[in-house]
Amino acid sequence: MTGSERGQTVATRADTGNTADAAAGARTQDATDTSAKSGTPATPGTLRISDIWRRGRVLATAALLLGLLLLLHASIPNRIGNLGSLVETFLPWCGLFVPLLLAGALLRRSATAVIALLLPVVAWLNLFGGLLTDKSRPGGDLTVASHNVGADNPDPLGTARALARSGADVLALEELAAQARGTYEKELAQAYPHHTVQGTVGLWSRFPLSDTRPVDVAMDAGPLGDAKPAEVKMAYNRGMRTTVTTDAGPLAVYVAHLGSVRVNPRAGLSSGRRDAGAQSLGQAVAAEKNERVVLLGDLNGTLDDRAYAGITSRMESAQEAAGTGFGFSWPATFPVVRIDQILVRGVKPESAWVLPATGSDHRPVAARVSW
Repeated sequence: MTGSERGQTVATRADTGNTADAAAGARTQDATDTSAKSGTPATPGTLRISDIWRRGRVLATAALLLGLLLLLHASIPNRIGNLGSLVETFLPWCGLFVPLLLAGALLRRSATAVIALLLPVVAWLNLFGGLLTDKSRPGGDLTVASHNVGADNPDPLGTARALARSGADVLALEELAAQARGTYEKELAQAYPHHTVQGTVGLWSRFPLSDTRPVDVAMDAGPLGDAKPAEVKMAYNRGMRTTVTTDAGPLAVYVAHLGSVRVNPRAGLSSGRRDAGAQSLGQAVAAEKNERVVLLGDLNGTLDDRAYAGITSRMESAQEAAGTGFGFSWPATFPVVRIDQILVRGVKPESAWVLPATGSDHRPVAARVSW
């Protein structure tokens, strides 16, 4: 083969290669165009802009439903298992679903789900965002505290001594067991020269007390309860009212321990006795003539629960007005709800806080108020 012939052969091969490459490029372009028209990514793992809006529709729907739950919780009916009250009891914890849904949205790379999450975030912040800041202020004229000391408290002596060191001027105790009452009276006597016990609730004070009387919190509602003598009812009475004569004037103080609630899968939230007690207590507060009022006690529910509307419409939560965080008080080992409350009317909360755990299954709560 001559040199010219070899040159022609190489040129022919080059032309053939170029033709093959051009053909392959054309096929690739055709495949890309076809993929674009069909909506399927041309290369595995490639995500186009349109896909991030189509992905995560289930997550987006869940986020919208969560937002509506937070916005419209008051519209959830109580007819079946007190569902509305049950949701409102744990309403703050609904916020935990937001980071879970956000993680799912990021994994799915779904812009739709991320944007849908704005609704529950805004709704939760509107309801509870104010509790995340420190609203306490220095000063105050009077410190009040409340503690469900627990009928089964294994260490009433230690609990009484801890409360004596709390610095409270007025101290309310609930669930006072008969066998432990003497211990509390003895250990608190030096710090609190004035006290009264009405059934299973009591009040210890640095200031004189007067006009003390039990308050009906509907623990014995109905004909059977009406038939019981007053001395029998007093043994397990769970509400009281007294006047504390402070240096700045009289202060009406209510102490209450409302009925317990139960949650079970079949009946839902069983809270009939508590709800009746809340209604009765609200009526007593509404009829109070003293313009300065403080309510202390274990109300066995969060103030988001509609059952307390008769109370919260007339009184202000010290924790919400002057505390930091949610102020959870129960259970003592790992509090998840605030059922121990301090509410005021006619005085200004300056600060509110939760005291360290004692031998009780509740934690004490305290607040400082000014006139």
